[in-house]
Amino acid sequence: MSSTTEHTDAINARILAVSEDKIQGFVREPFAQIAELAELSEDLVLERVRSMLAAGTIRRVRQTLLSTSLAHGALVAWKVPPERLDAAFDFMFQQDPFSGHVVIRSTDSNTAGNEYKLWTTIKVPQGFSLERHTELLRNKVGAEKVVLMPAKGIFALGVGHVRRKTLACGDKASAPAEMLKTEIVELTPLEWRVLSALKREFALEEIVSHPWRERAKEADLPLEVFFEVAEELNEKKIIGRFSTFLEHVKPSTSGIRVTRFNGLFHWAVPSGWEYKAGSEVGRHEILTHCYWREAGPDFGNVNIMAVAHGTDKNWLLQNKEAIDRHLQGCGIPTTYTNVFWGGRSEIKPSEISPLVYRDWLKRIS
Repeated sequence: MSSTTEHTDAINARILAVSEDKIQGFVREPFAQIAELAELSEDLVLERVRSMLAAGTIRRVRQTLLSTSLAHGALVAWKVPPERLDAAFDFMFQQDPFSGHVVIRSTDSNTAGNEYKLWTTIKVPQGFSLERHTELLRNKVGAEKVVLMPAKGIFALGVGHVRRKTLACGDKASAPAEMLKTEIVELTPLEWRVLSALKREFALEEIVSHPWRERAKEADLPLEVFFEVAEELNEKKIIGRFSTFLEHVKPSTSGIRVTRFNGLFHWAVPSGWEYKAGSEVGRHEILTHCYWREAGPDFGNVNIMAVAHGTDKNWLLQNKEAIDRHLQGCGIPTTYTNVFWGGRSEIKPSEISPLVYRDWLKRIS
């Protein structure tokens, strides 16, 4: 792999520091905006993004959605017999388009919930049951127990692996994080048409200036109508960010890794403290995700969860300790804390189309 396709190249790093998570919401000219913020020409940005996508440094380019507004979802922990664990992982990743992140996790000691090795995220389209979907999967993979942890609030959601490499330990925003509520929004058929065209990954030949022109044609709409509907979806807080997703699980062909470790941090706080705790945890810049989720007694009644990635495990633990000290300094009581480390993992966007779900049910039943 050429050095100019690695994320460590100086120009690529400038692009990725913006393109991973700084283009929030829907914008009409996303590559032009990346170029402006990175202080580079759009032609150079397009050339480098295409090169990194072709080389596998970038694994996908897409408009993300806040799918918690479009589908019932949860983080799910599965207790699977050891001899079935790999097959269960493969099934979730390869056979279930509604499972997104699929991760084998472990703890450093024999702590609450460490028997739950398989962790996934699931989104089930409107009109279908998250619980029934999970039960179907449990029977397919032979899981002994399942714990569903729907998000009750979101405090941090962004990637920015390259940008985070320059952080100091414990860096945090100047103010507590705001909580995004998870409320389902119903869409019109026109909005679904636009959304379906928006969310599809960009192929290599689609990394061009004015990228939405062809998507508007795909939706069979005039470009200005496509823009107006997309901007209305943005106002409804359904649109996430326009993003280049790095391959951060596997090394590049030349052996360079974006990250090596990912930690799922757990805290249990007394009832009534969830918003305050999540806001203070979620302001820490090292975190790619921070949620209020109720994990129940199998996990020490954890209710605040966050994810951090890095190339140094000790560095992640130092940041975890900095968050612990910050919570203590804010007077927020914690009754339990833990870290689940990610091992084998695969990531794909969760499908949210009701039509796709109906077809899948017919095939899988």
